[in-house]
Formats: sequence, C-alpha cells, structure tokens
Amino acid sequence: MSEHDQRGHFSAVQYERTGGPETLQLIDRPLRDPGPGEVRVLVHRSGVNPTDWKSRQGGPQPEPVTPPQVPNHDGAGIVDAIGTGVDAALLGARVWTWEAAYNRPEGTAQQFAIVPARQVVPLPAHATFDLGASLGVPFITAHRCLTVTEAGPRQLGPGTLNGRVVLVSGGAGAVGNAAIQLARWSDATVIATISSPAKAQLAAAAGADHVINYQQQDVVAEVGRITERGIDTIVEVSAAQNASIDAAMLARLGSVSIYSNNGGDQFTLPIRPLMSANARWQFVLLYNAPHEAKARAVHDITSAIRDDALHVGESFGLPLHHFPLTEADKAHAAVQNSITGKVLIDVAE
Repeated sequence: MSEHDQRGHFSAVQYERTGGPETLQLIDRPLRDPGPGEVRVLVHRSGVNPTDWKSRQGGPQPEPVTPPQVPNHDGAGIVDAIGTGVDAALLGARVWTWEAAYNRPEGTAQQFAIVPARQVVPLPAHATFDLGASLGVPFITAHRCLTVTEAGPRQLGPGTLNGRVVLVSGGAGAVGNAAIQLARWSDATVIATISSPAKAQLAAAAGADHVINYQQQDVVAEVGRITERGIDTIVEVSAAQNASIDAAMLARLGSVSIYSNNGGDQFTLPIRPLMSANARWQFVLLYNAPHEAKARAVHDITSAIRDDALHVGESFGLPLHHFPLTEADKAHAAVQNSITGKVLIDVAE
C-alpha cells in the first residue's frame, strides 16, 4: 500500500469484501463535513481490537461489504469540525472515541473520521493519544465485567471495590490489563492468572496483587491461600476451559463475567453448588450492552484518567505495537495472531 496526499482528500483504509488482512486497501477519500450531531476527528492513533479483525474476516466465504467499511472502533485525535447541535467546546478538543464503526462504515483507520458526538470523550492534556486509542473496547468491556456482580457496585472509583476480591483470567491481555487497572483503582484485591513468567511480569506491572501461573500451579488451591471466602468477581476470557475452576472459587453472590470464547464455545456447570452460592454467570458483549452501563463506564474511565490511574506501555503491563496506516493489514494480522499487548496504527505523528 502507498500513501497519497491531495488537496481536499485524505488517506483511509477500507475493505469491500470480507476476508483476510489482504482485503484492506489504502484509498483516497474526499474530505466532508460532519452532519448534525457529529464531529470530525483528525485521527492520531487508531486502536485495533479482536472484534475489528473478526468483523473484517466475516464467515467462511467472502461476502461483499456495501458500503465499503473503514475498520476499527477505537481511536484518539483532535476534533477539527463539528456539526449542528454539537457543543462548540468540542472544537479543537483532544478526544478518544468508542464504537466508531459499530453499524457504521466510518471507523478510525483513516486520517479524518466522522463520529457521533456522543461517542467522543475529552482526553485530558496529560493523557497520551496512545492511551486514548487503547481505551474504548478493552476498558468499557472490563468496566462492564466488574460491575455486574449482584452485591457489587454499578460504578467504579476509589473505595468502591474495597474488601472485594477480583480474579482476572488472562491478565496479560488487553481486557485483562484494563480489568486489573480499573479494579486496582477501585481498591479491590486483584488476582490474575497467566500462562508464562513473561506474562506474570505484565500482570504484576498492571497492578495485580497476586499472580498465578495456571500452567504450573493449582489455581483453586492458590486462591484458597489468598482468600478463605472465595472470589467475588471473575473476569473470564476462556469459560470453556475454566468453568469448573471458576465454579469452585466463587464466593456467595459471586459472578463470572464472560467476555470471550477463547478455547471453545461450550461448557457445563455444577448446578447445586452454584445455587447454594446464588452465583451469577454474566455474558458480556460491549456493542449491545445497556446504554446506561456504557455511559457509566465512559464516566468512570474519564475519572480514572483524571486520577492518572490508567496507563499503557510495557512498564504498565501492556506492550504497544505501532504500525503506520500504510501497514494496516499487518496491524490486523498481528491482532489476529494474538500478539501480546496493544496494536496501534499511527495515523498522524
């Protein structure tokens, strides 16, 4: 792919049919003004998530995509134009975006993205565009996972999880990292399970109080040494593999929040023990989650940023992998191949 610059035009990545990363094409698009209730964002960073490549991949057979789709939900940049009905204070603001491409052809893998104003959030001056582009899917998902427990809070913040124990399965992943950071900010005791010493270092850097290598240790026994009452909230990436372990660790009124089907699509549960615990198994998908839950998540994430509680980078447990816009296909392939860390497309310097 090669990049072009023409007056009144800008570079964007799109796909016209489903399939592999090779379907992504760099094109020139004419610049247009935002419509009512919309803003135009000069994108600096575009974040790539698993849902982005899964949407692009589609089913087993290629299908046409009409209109063509610009991928990627998450991004960060500067609002350079606003439509009618939008608060003038947003003009020139540093912002992060969420769900930019949900049921819309306008994702963030382009130099200028038209986004509904309700899906851009001011980004404080001390927060980097790298952080902003890493927030949307992982952090809103993690917030939902942490706030569905029956006896737990609906909003997060200092003290809201005090006295509660959270276990994050796959603590070195993007959602796992987000869950650790948000739970730690909210004063939970955080346990992370991982599969290697390198990932253990990442989970600890994110803020986990205890890290368990499930390849080498008995998770249930280790959790029993940490807490006698069990786990209040489990953030689960692989229920098919971990369901029996999760069921054995839950505290009374505890919950398992399942946000991915890594390792398989089906599992079985022991009914009687979970009835006795009044346990809850909550499936989590960001895009059709309740609007109120997403609004609470955006509010709390903004508060955490202001508290300087959220960070990205290897020293905070989330290595960053940067690709230019001309290599958006390689960025998607990296996520599809389960690279550890966060993949970002550098749309502007």
